[in-house]
Amino acid sequence: MAIYHFSIKIISRGHGKSAVASAAYRAGEKITNEFDGKVHDYTKKHGVVFTQILLPDNAPREYTDRAVLWNAVEKIEKASNAQLARELELALPAELTQSQNVFLVREYINRHFVSAGMCADVCVHDKGDGNPHAHVMLTMRPFEPDGSWGAKAHKVNGKKVCTVDWNDRDKAEQWRAAWAEAVNAALEKASVSQRVDHRSYSRQGIEQVPTIHLGVAASQMERKGIHTDRGDINRNIDITNQQLRQLRARIKKAKTWLYAQPLTNAPTLLDMMHGLAGGQNLDAQWKKIADLKTRAKVLVFLGQNHITDVGQLAEKVERMHRQQYDLAGRIKAVERRFGTLGKHLAQYENYKQHKAIFQKYQQLAPKKRDAFCEKHSEEIQLYQNAKQYLDGVMNGRTTIPIKAWLAERDKLSAEKFTLSDKYYRLKEEVRAVEVLRRGAENIMGANAPERAPARERGLER
Repeated sequence: MAIYHFSIKIISRGHGKSAVASAAYRAGEKITNEFDGKVHDYTKKHGVVFTQILLPDNAPREYTDRAVLWNAVEKIEKASNAQLARELELALPAELTQSQNVFLVREYINRHFVSAGMCADVCVHDKGDGNPHAHVMLTMRPFEPDGSWGAKAHKVNGKKVCTVDWNDRDKAEQWRAAWAEAVNAALEKASVSQRVDHRSYSRQGIEQVPTIHLGVAASQMERKGIHTDRGDINRNIDITNQQLRQLRARIKKAKTWLYAQPLTNAPTLLDMMHGLAGGQNLDAQWKKIADLKTRAKVLVFLGQNHITDVGQLAEKVERMHRQQYDLAGRIKAVERRFGTLGKHLAQYENYKQHKAIFQKYQQLAPKKRDAFCEKHSEEIQLYQNAKQYLDGVMNGRTTIPIKAWLAERDKLSAEKFTLSDKYYRLKEEVRAVEVLRRGAENIMGANAPERAPARERGLER
């Protein structure tokens, strides 16, 4: 029997919630929160049968990537109690097919939310237990004409005035009534006699729908050892994340060491340089050459950054820490978008390569289709999958922007090289600081009785 359930919630940072974590959970994906570095992995859940980002016309196209969208929301919302997203939970009619339900929820969300200027993250869940439902996360800021985030409110004569009417009290009732109308229209079209009523179920206060537990088809293939496009992208991101975490940890360790140095009787940079060998046996020629090369790199680092004392070195390490944070965020965003474009282009190749076979299949008489389909089943399936994928990406548009995708991929490829160069330069600078630290520790160890305890007073920032 068709049931009515429509709940509205606010995902708020003030209640300890994260838009990134919520999106990953609903979609059964693995997403890293760039703000705090936490990885939210919900790929070991099941029941997610459809996901798609729907965008208004003036939203950046890169927001079709779930991770990019919700990390952008986390970044623009500065307040500790910020409202990050509005979430809808919709019960879908069990009497309809899965494709009919997907069409129903997409049409409803596009008409009442996307058209009003919201980005919508749609996830349809169906565990086959007769309880299909959808989770829809909606952005809460409007977009400016140039695609940048707009303000939620502004002051007029000293009073706060919302820039959009999405939070008006009567909106919730309008949305609930519209959902009931949409469900009833879909049931009627499918020749189902059941109907729903938003008023009666609203008064009953129906509880929220169950959560999900296992991953989607791609994660099942990965567990069987079959690599998928999404799995390859996640593996590349994992490698990148691991390297960036290691570099961040090394910079943090260098900061901790510098701020623990005593204000008086501390080793100078010259002391550190003299202490590099630290009693090591440099009798072999290659060891002497290696030591000279290390010293030369450290001197170049100090000279290029105009560092003449430990205080300036501490300031440089602080800047390195901020640089690492900014660099890590951009590297992750570029990697994600590069991977998404790779999927777009791969699906376009399947679409273009097998389109003629699919068209021939459609033109055949019904009696001849079975034999043709048996012979070309793989090509037909690849085309249909590609067509469905591209329809979702196009979000209602008719022309596939292949040239724009290729141009963006080339641009991102060039940026990847630039970011990689910055990363390895930063890594070399971290290495130079670590070498100086080793020299200082050698000096401190050799003259421990003569020097003041390192913990007696820390450097003031």
